[in-house]
Amino acid sequence: MKWLEAERLGVADLLEDLTDAEWERETLCAGWTMQTMAAHLTTSTRTGWRDVLTGVVRARFDWERMEDQKARALAARFTRSELIAQIRETAGSAKRAPMAAPIDPLVDFLVHGQDVARPLGRVREMPLEPAEAALEHVLRSPFWGARKRFRETGIPDLPAPDLLMLATGRKLSTGEDNPVDNSNTRSI
Repeated sequence: MKWLEAERLGVADLLEDLTDAEWERETLCAGWTMQTMAAHLTTSTRTGWRDVLTGVVRARFDWERMEDQKARALAARFTRSELIAQIRETAGSAKRAPMAAPIDPLVDFLVHGQDVARPLGRVREMPLEPAEAALEHVLRSPFWGARKRFRETGIPDLPAPDLLMLATGRKLSTGEDNPVDNSNTRSI
């Protein structure tokens, strides 16, 4: 929980530090601005069974579509400062979305913190011990799809933070297709 609280507060600090122009930029998650990402990050402590059931039905049983629709609706409903306040208010909360493992919110904040920082050229250190724990979980969990991603290639020999980004669906990229000099991953 201490790792999760620290990541939530760190991402809230990062979001709060963005300029107005940066706030409008797209994250590494295609089609999501910083506002949409901030909205998504508020959901782990505010989603119940009813939200999941109605959301997945509305999204025609497509989990990704459900998450996208929910994030966009919240981004339209709340201001920048309200979203950041919501992240801060629940920083120490153990509540998580239905079916989420206790470590899933940590995975979300570790990865999405990079999704925010990297396209802006900002360095956001990913602490090694939490990254290793998150990676171990992602590699075991069928939800994240890491086993499928690494089935043919095997697990590359990379530092845990970069491997966590790959395991959660980012690709290694070259300097030509990556606007961030200090990052070797981008969202697919």
